[in-house]
Amino acid sequence: MAHAPTLHTADRPLLGIMLMLGFCLLIPFSDALAKILGDTLPLWQLIVVRYLAQALLLLPLALAARAALFPSARVARLTVIRTLLQIGGLSMMFTALRYLPLADAVAIAFVMPFIMLLLGRFVLNEEVGPRRLAACAVGFVGTLMVVQPSFAEVGPAALLPLGVAVIFALFMLVTRQIAKDITPIALQASNALIGLPILAAIYLLAPLSTGEPPVIGWVAPEGPVLWLLVALGVTGTLGHLLMTWSLRFAPSATLAPMQYLEIPVATLVGFLIFGDLPDGLAAAGIMVTIAAGLYIVMRERAMSRAAPPTA
Repeated sequence: MAHAPTLHTADRPLLGIMLMLGFCLLIPFSDALAKILGDTLPLWQLIVVRYLAQALLLLPLALAARAALFPSARVARLTVIRTLLQIGGLSMMFTALRYLPLADAVAIAFVMPFIMLLLGRFVLNEEVGPRRLAACAVGFVGTLMVVQPSFAEVGPAALLPLGVAVIFALFMLVTRQIAKDITPIALQASNALIGLPILAAIYLLAPLSTGEPPVIGWVAPEGPVLWLLVALGVTGTLGHLLMTWSLRFAPSATLAPMQYLEIPVATLVGFLIFGDLPDGLAAAGIMVTIAAGLYIVMRERAMSRAAPPTA
């Protein structure tokens, strides 16, 4: 089968950075909602709600715009892989949030931009200069400063965000591979169409959990819980839509350091909702990550101004 024509979207690094910033602002709130709901609701129910919201919000928009959900066999194959990666990453992150403070889970998972940068260089052959590498290294040092509990205190649950980092690094690289061949709304809608049958099959084949809180099962939401579930679906859907848009306009290597800004946002959300107040070392680490992110923004702006205009 011949490939569908590429949508020919030129790279616009500053726009990609701003879209990624929106992702970094929204996703900590989505994670906080998952942490609150994860104390009482089955893990798989939270993931199903995420995909239901994605389908209900984006599928009508994609159909109204007559956007091709699977424009080529290549896009369809990579979308299946992307969906499986997203389900795995969400499962591990939501599980980690049951045991770890929000800021710690996010900070540990922030090995991801560093992994993504290296994969972008060695797998996609994207341009990664020494200054970008240095900015990622500085941001990673800030991440280590934010991580407070030792692995001995947290136990095996501390390894879950590391798995999230690897999975979502691959997820974002797959997204970058198809982001210019399909519109972001169509890509997210097709994710939901693929993901919901997979989740339904797991419900049918997997035994119901008996633990507290359970992994597989369904609890009828009532009152505030229902609205929290709606908020989880909406924030998660919009956050990942912004992330998909950002990869349409900028290489993963450019966006990797910007993602470190999610850490201070998660720290603030964790403090406001759960009362987790970072100590002096964590506060210093937050400042380091902000500095690394702002450096990349200023450098991309300078490079964008210096680039010759395109016809």
